Order: sequence, then structure tokens, then C-alpha cells
Amino acid sequence: MRQTWIRELCGWLFAALIAVVTVAQIASTARADLLFRDSDSLVVALLVRSIADGESFDWIMSSVLFLPEIVVFGLLWMMGRVFALDVNAVLVINAVLNLMALFGAVRLVAGRRHAGAAPVAWSLLALGGFCILAVTETSASRDSFELASLLVTTTYYSATVIAVVLSIGIVRRVFDSAARAPRLLPVLLGVVAAVSTLSNPLYAAWATVPLSLLLGVTAVYQRSRAHALPLLAWLIGGTAIGFIARIPLSEWIANDGSAYAQPTLWPQSVRYYGDLVAERLSTPLGVIGAVLLVALLLLAIRQSFRAQSPGARFVATTAWLLPLLVTIGAIALGTHAARYLEPVVFAPILGLVASPQTLRIPRRALTGMTAGIGVLLVVGAGLSVPRVAAAAQHPNADLTCVNDWVTASGQTGAGQFWTVRLPKLHLDDPSQLVQVDHQLNAYAWLVNRADFDGAEVTFLIEDSQSTPWALGTDAMPSEVIACGQYTIYDFSPFALPLGPARS
Repeated sequence: MRQTWIRELCGWLFAALIAVVTVAQIASTARADLLFRDSDSLVVALLVRSIADGESFDWIMSSVLFLPEIVVFGLLWMMGRVFALDVNAVLVINAVLNLMALFGAVRLVAGRRHAGAAPVAWSLLALGGFCILAVTETSASRDSFELASLLVTTTYYSATVIAVVLSIGIVRRVFDSAARAPRLLPVLLGVVAAVSTLSNPLYAAWATVPLSLLLGVTAVYQRSRAHALPLLAWLIGGTAIGFIARIPLSEWIANDGSAYAQPTLWPQSVRYYGDLVAERLSTPLGVIGAVLLVALLLLAIRQSFRAQSPGARFVATTAWLLPLLVTIGAIALGTHAARYLEPVVFAPILGLVASPQTLRIPRRALTGMTAGIGVLLVVGAGLSVPRVAAAAQHPNADLTCVNDWVTASGQTGAGQFWTVRLPKLHLDDPSQLVQVDHQLNAYAWLVNRADFDGAEVTFLIEDSQSTPWALGTDAMPSEVIACGQYTIYDFSPFALPLGPARS
């Protein structure tokens, strides 16, 4: 028993070291824009800060509510206040925890330890494979086929990824039960499904549909029926409860997600995703990532045919079936968003833990190899801490210029979605910046609608991502302030009225 706990603790320690090295590498590339600066990926940080600052709560979200992400980031935000950490430092810690959470979920999938099995080691190998995929992704694009690194953000469905893997792990643990499965495990699956669907309906596409299909097929066989049917019932029931629970929250949901489904656009969807794959394969790192991904998929297919138990076969099958079904579904619905295909990169690693058998390596050699890997990880993490700290604290003179001017002005201004959110997050008083569209209508999308109560602004901020203004007035700015990538148009003392809110 003591050795088992030591192995588990060492697994978590190694996972933490791998996570630190991975986040440092990602943060040292252009991919850091998604972690620290992308307007879309700052919604959780903006919302948590709004709550922490005691602002009136009238947030309007997309179809995703980010509930688990908000809870985790909120706890880290409070810890950050205690230790005087800035928002970028909190984002880094959150990124490390996301990868560690993935390890924990994969460890559940790997099953219980028994003679001849090494689930901790194989779980670490699976995490390592995923992290290798992540560090091959180096562009600043939010809409590329670089999907593994999205897990380190607070916005791009990290909680849903973890929930899908947890769901597979729960099913595996039930199937691995020698006799009657613990009754709480199917219930737990229902809870995960309910909370995940409430937070993000994509859970239904990534988990409920493919896992229900597999469980339905498994239930055909009498020896597995007693396990499969309760799991199927709780999975579907939990998902239904999650959708029902979204109804009272509709006031805060700007888009229920139905508009994203456009089946008639499937040919364009094929071309879109094909272009993303071609772009990914246009770089050496992209080719390395693709080769690793194909190898993982082939291993999963092999494991699904060679599995010796229903649990192992279920895990191995999900490793290749989820990517296949999600890709077909995304194309059939005519979608145009790379992030919907995240199962393509996280599901294949599960093939490594479907049958985590102990390798026949002499004990002395195994001990030496483990110690060597541990030393490398400790050294790598030690060298990575200054790198990730430098990335988080990298000075942004343009952002500082904007925020200093806005703070000194004491006025309220506005900017468009892709421009205003980063300065707003870092302002001493975020209420000084309001999110609008190019016609100066209040833009109610992933923002607190209480910001629009002021009804007028005296300056505008723009950058290269801003659409040319169409203000409907002849008013001219009294001053133009250049702040590098940003330009501030000060209209004071003239005030520009806000138009009606739209999303």
C-alpha cells in the first residue's frame, strides 16, 4: 500500500514538472498571445475580475458558460490577491493546473493498479505525448489546427476536455469491476454529464453521442449489459438534465449554439478543415505533430483489437472513434471552427493507457531510467520557471501607454471586441472601457452589460484589428494619442452616445 501511494505521488510530481516545462515552452512562442492577450481567451479572467471587484452582475455569454473554468480561475485569483500575483501569473498557474487535471483524468482511464500493470507510468507517457503535440504548436492563430495547446487557456473548452476523459475513465472503472460495479460510479457519470452540458453543450457532441453509441453496442452482449445499460441511462439522463438546467440561465446566454449548425455548408467545411490540415503540415513541427498523432491513432486501433477486457477495449476504441465521429459531425453540420475538433488531439493519447502493461525491463535499469527522467524533468522545470515568468512579465509598452492615459483621463471610453478587452482587463478601473461595435452600438458579447449603463463615452481606442468607425456624427477628435499598436481618439469635452445593445 505504501509503495502504491509513493508511485501515485511521484506520478503527480512528474506530471507537474511536465506541465511546467510545456507551459513555459508555449509561453515562449507566439502561441503566448492565446494565453495572455487574445480577446476571446480573456473572458474568464474578465468575468472573475468583475465579480471580485463587486460590479453589478449582468454578464452575457455565448453558448458556453465556462462554469468549472470560472470556479478554478476564481480560486486562483483569490490566491493571487494574497500573494500579489498579477493576472498573467494567475493565467500561467491555471495553465499548469489544466495539464495536471488532464493527467488526473487519464490516470482514471488507465484503471487500477494490479500485478503486471503500470498505470501511472503509462498515464505520464500519455501526458507526455499530448504535451509534445502542444509544444509543436507555435503560431498566434486562434483558428488553426494547433489544438493541443488550447488546453492551457482558460477559455477554449479545457473543462470539457477534462470532463470527456473523466467520463471515459468512469466507464472503464465500471467495466473493470469484477462483479457488480459500485453504484455511485454511474451516478458520478451522470453528474459529470449534467455539469459539463450545463457549462458547454459541446460535451453532448464530444462525449454523449459517441459514448452512447459504444455503450449501446456493448449492451448487445449479455455479459456486458449489466454494466452498459446503467451507464447509458445516466449518461443520457445527465446530459438531458444539463440542457434543461440551461433554460433558467437563458437570460445570460446570447447564442444557444443552434446557429452554428449549417448542414448545407458542408462542402465549404470540408475545404476549410482541409486547408487547416494543409497549413499544419506546411511546417516541420507540424509534420512531427501529425506523425505522432497518426502513430497514436494506429496504436489505438491496434489496442482495440488486441484488448483482453471490455474496459480496455472500450478505452482503445474511444481513442480513435471520438476523433472520427467528431470530425464527421463537424463537417456534416457545416461548422467552421477548428476548436470543435479538439478530440482529434486529446482522445488518441488514451490508446496508451487502454492496456497499461508493465514492460519487461530489469528492475535496476528501470530504477536508473526513472531517476534519470526525474532529474531531467527537475532540471527542465527549473530552467522553465524563469522562462515562463519572463513571458508573463514581458513588458508591453503599448498597453502601458493606453492604460496610463485612460487612468489619468478619468473618462470613460470605448473600443471594439478584438481591441478593447486586453486593456480593459489590465486597467485599474475596468469600467473606464466599454465594448462597442464599429457603429458605437453596445456590443453585448462575453461582457458585463452593466458596462453600458453610462450611455456615452468621450474617447475611442483602435488598433489594426478594429473595423473602420461609422459613428454617424461629424464630431472630430480634439486630440489623437499614439500608443504604438493602439491609437486613442479623444473627443472630450464632446460625448459620443452609445447605440442600443446588440450581440
